Amino acid sequence: MKLRTLTLGLLSASTLAFAAHAESITIATVNNGDMVRMQTLTDDFTAKNPDIQLQWVTLEENVLRERVTTDIATKGGQYDVMTIGTYEVPIWAKQSWLLPLDKLGDDYDVKDIIPAIANGLSVDGKLYAAPFYGESSFVMYRKDLMEKAGLTMPDAPTWDFVKQAAEKMTDRANGVNGVCLRGKAGWGENMAFLTAMSNSFGARWFDENWKPQFDQPEWKNTLQFYVDLMKSSGPEGASSNGFNENLALFQQGKCGMWIDATVAASFVSDPKASTVADKVGYALAPDNGLGKRGNWLWAWSLAIPAGTQKADAAQKFVAWATSKDYLKLVASKEGWANVPPGTRTSLYANPEYQKAAPFAKMTLDSINAADPTHPTVKPVPYVGVQFVAIPEFQGLGTTVGQLFSAALAGQTSVDDALKQAQDAATATMTEGGYIQ
Repeated sequence: MKLRTLTLGLLSASTLAFAAHAESITIATVNNGDMVRMQTLTDDFTAKNPDIQLQWVTLEENVLRERVTTDIATKGGQYDVMTIGTYEVPIWAKQSWLLPLDKLGDDYDVKDIIPAIANGLSVDGKLYAAPFYGESSFVMYRKDLMEKAGLTMPDAPTWDFVKQAAEKMTDRANGVNGVCLRGKAGWGENMAFLTAMSNSFGARWFDENWKPQFDQPEWKNTLQFYVDLMKSSGPEGASSNGFNENLALFQQGKCGMWIDATVAASFVSDPKASTVADKVGYALAPDNGLGKRGNWLWAWSLAIPAGTQKADAAQKFVAWATSKDYLKLVASKEGWANVPPGTRTSLYANPEYQKAAPFAKMTLDSINAADPTHPTVKPVPYVGVQFVAIPEFQGLGTTVGQLFSAALAGQTSVDDALKQAQDAATATMTEGGYIQ
């Protein structure tokens, strides 16, 4: 805002001196709805912290990842607060690229953060990013179609039950597919689903010595089950379907079940957007009785790069944006249904939130079923549930995703896809010095 000379004359010398010394912090964030809403509510922060000015850099997800990764790796110092995912936190913290969040204030209540989410954002017991919203994955299903099939969905189904139910609910003549699952290639698309699924089948990306495991029977069982299930009960062209495509299919009444992100529940249960809003039930992601469920874990979080010169001001902002009071602020302006989900235990104990979000309990149970520090049945040298927290995973995960998507499309066999995945992973890990 431009101040006229006359106006300047009316301001006290102390006010001008204070404004001149106000500290400005730059925040890099993603252009999703929750983050955009946060920017509209920052008057609350500046009222409580008049000596801190906020500068925003709001970017599309892929651009954000590229910009913040380049900046932090080169110590560019453009940003004082960064929005990053669960994937980056353990990698960057081990590189000493992030500051530990140990000055969030006495009333912040770190212990209220859902343990599974906090564990994914911590290294050696220290929190390196504060979650803005979190998610897992679970089963969303049509209660009317389940009843018509003569079945009752358990709260904790097995993969065998899902297959049985999918086959009985499939009605191709009326455009109903028994199950819709991600098939679009990408480390954060089909491989998020398939890696989480593989955990429940006893598979792992690497053994304790970083040797790739795609040549082992657990991966063969996972991929064969998935391909067979989708061929018998999935939609046509499933290899092109990601989150958004399956969301549209489910909302249009074309899926009996959909296993995907817990944040989707608010969309499929919204009568303004979903034709089946009053018919949706929820269950935990399936398992095979091996002690791990096929659900993932993710959080968009705020972190502070080690190169900032404004760490104290940055921590004050992070504390504000991820606090219990912020959730109350959003609720007062937008209603409880629009509060960022998946971060704090106290939210899920709140009767007002429970009333606004009938899927709340199953969301919390799903998040708690994931353990990023012990994601697999057998021991592994990595952390991460639906990803492996090493820098090479983004490229390798997308390569493997393309191979598995091709198997789903019938362009290659399951055995060939797994062999090529094993070869690609071996080459990547050899080049990276993980194996000889």
